[in-house]
Amino acid sequence: MTTDPLMFTGEVADSAARLLDTATVLDTAAVAAPSLLPGWTRGHVLTHLARNADGFVNLLTAARTGQDIPMYASAAARDADIAAGAGRPPAELLADLRRSTDRFAEAVAAMTASAWSATVQTRRGPWPAALVLWGRWRELEVHHVDLATGYRPGDWPAAFAPHLLHEVAGGLAERPDAPALVLRPTDGNRPELVLGDAQDAPQVAGSCAALAAWLIGRSSGDGLTVTPDGALPTPPEWI
Repeated sequence: MTTDPLMFTGEVADSAARLLDTATVLDTAAVAAPSLLPGWTRGHVLTHLARNADGFVNLLTAARTGQDIPMYASAAARDADIAAGAGRPPAELLADLRRSTDRFAEAVAAMTASAWSATVQTRRGPWPAALVLWGRWRELEVHHVDLATGYRPGDWPAAFAPHLLHEVAGGLAERPDAPALVLRPTDGNRPELVLGDAQDAPQVAGSCAALAAWLIGRSSGDGLTVTPDGALPTPPEWI
């Protein structure tokens, strides 16, 4: 995974613009409808994306100033903010998402070279500040799919899916509850990704987007093939 923030700045802006275009056309019934995430409406997803942007602003500010600023006040506060904002009218949800997107862009623009090398404390543990751009890109693309408005993993940017696949596969390789797998991306000249003991492990082949979507629970495995023939293994819940 590259830690060069310049690799992701334009991609994040483009993904945010696509998401805002989608959010613009959602009416009251649409934002109250279920998303792909259990128990969450589209309003929950949009609110989460706004608060996530603000959380990343906190981390970038911490990296730039040296202050100890958490991403969220607490896990409970994060959840409460999402629940409180989910039922707002579409115009309020959209305006909040626009403002938080602008705040994130301003925080990125304010970063110095030395600030990017700082370490920040994310919900996933310590990260180089430079990876915050990747974290935001991942949130935008995955949760755009979760809105269930027709944006699918196959619509992910060509550069996004390989990054996501490598991150997810790397995380699963460290988990004892992950099945042994050999992942074979079929788009581009990409190496196999091995999880666990490759001997006798099933080989699962497909595009980077199809493989990544399956591993993170956004697909049942459409477009994937298994060798030897059989059912797809069940990956553990993505965290």
